[in-house]
Amino acid sequence: MNKPSRGFTLIELIVVILILGIIGAVAAPRFIDLTSNARAASVNGLRGAVLSAAALANALQVSQNLASNANVTIEGAAVTMTNRYPTADTNGIEKAIRADSTAFTTSGAGPFVWTAAGSAATCNVTYTAPTGLGLPPTFSAPVTAGVCN
Repeated sequence: MNKPSRGFTLIELIVVILILGIIGAVAAPRFIDLTSNARAASVNGLRGAVLSAAALANALQVSQNLASNANVTIEGAAVTMTNRYPTADTNGIEKAIRADSTAFTTSGAGPFVWTAAGSAATCNVTYTAPTGLGLPPTFSAPVTAGVCN
């Protein structure tokens, strides 16, 4: 009498596992690209640093009872101020945050823009100094991974 088959043979299971492994090794890198997510996280981290640096420079100037356009010293660097917040240039907000110049490219003054190195121009943080006393500075919105390709 012949016994009925009860399942797969060991050879069949090994072949299926081998095929799944090859498909996974070839297809997975195409679907998993974390570069844009990493750039977006980096830009959003810098955005947090810019917000904090502006608030701390403002608090330092107010606590020392300085004039609204008087420079403040942050970690030994003179930061230029306007309307109680750092100016939107390399002597203002750039000195206040001390960003890594290899990870970001910067441009201009008013607004000051940091763009993640190697990414699209939309993957950036902008800072605009306040236009009047008592007004806050403006910042760009957080970015998503979709704009950092």
